[in-house]
Amino acid sequence: MSQKLDEIKAPIAPVMEEFERKFRESMKSPVPLLDRITHYIVKRKGKQMRPMFVFLSAGLHGPVGDTSHRAATLIELLHTATLVHDDVVDDSNERRGFFSLNALWKNKIAVLVGDYLLSKGLLLSIGNKDFRLLELVSEAVKVMSEGELLQIEKARRLDITEDIYYEIIRRKTASLIAACCACGASSAGASDETVQQMHRFGELIGIAFQIKDDLFDYGPEGVIGKPTGIDIKESKMTLPLIHALSKASQADKKRIIHIIKNHNTDNKKVREVIRFVESSGGITYATERMYHYQEEAFRLLDTFPANAYRDSLRSLVRYTTERPL
Repeated sequence: MSQKLDEIKAPIAPVMEEFERKFRESMKSPVPLLDRITHYIVKRKGKQMRPMFVFLSAGLHGPVGDTSHRAATLIELLHTATLVHDDVVDDSNERRGFFSLNALWKNKIAVLVGDYLLSKGLLLSIGNKDFRLLELVSEAVKVMSEGELLQIEKARRLDITEDIYYEIIRRKTASLIAACCACGASSAGASDETVQQMHRFGELIGIAFQIKDDLFDYGPEGVIGKPTGIDIKESKMTLPLIHALSKASQADKKRIIHIIKNHNTDNKKVREVIRFVESSGGITYATERMYHYQEEAFRLLDTFPANAYRDSLRSLVRYTTERPL
């Protein structure tokens, strides 16, 4: 899998190395506690898919320069801030196999570190007069927050329809990937129309990516560190489950919702829900929808001139949506 990512990264490999150095620099603070915490954040970084989307989108439309680096840094700072705050909200002690900040340094410090990262991103943009980038990313953070709140509101009643599900994931997950692609294009001097097209491209990828993440809940135990049935245990209404419930009899629907509400910590009952979703065609349906959004993204991507960056973007989309269950 890492070899595949190295191949995708090939057109931007030197840029990504430079980005890592610049990102470390952007996190520095004269306050020793903050510096220790930001060093910990940098050390446990993930695959850095979002900066990759920024740089590949920039290269697709023009030169990858300092503005592209600032776009990737801004995205990564704000994304990291939202993850830190999410862990506090979710009372989560782990992220990507590492202890979360709130587990190591408690909630108050974690919230303040999240605020610090947000402010560093804002100052980076303002200091360089990157107002368009700041506008795109600030809009994404606003939309992400709305998506989280919409999900919380609907999750209480477990009455999420497919339309509402798409609205939630468009806001919660797809908005940031959309901002990556839009910021990348904008940083390379693309027109407003092209920036909007790249925003839509990123949105389509984000929706497909989230559906794939939903499907992991029904895959073999322990895949990519996500245990089977975790979404059910957290009473999250995912696309396979929503579709299965929409096809169920009133009695089955009532039984499954009762399990999700009252027995979601019982592994035997959770397996019953998983079997219900599988036998109702929920997994097949969600997989078809994921490929529908992937294909729509490819059609949009193919309207741009062919080059190495376009090829890598196509491969990156496949990588994010075709990870094995």
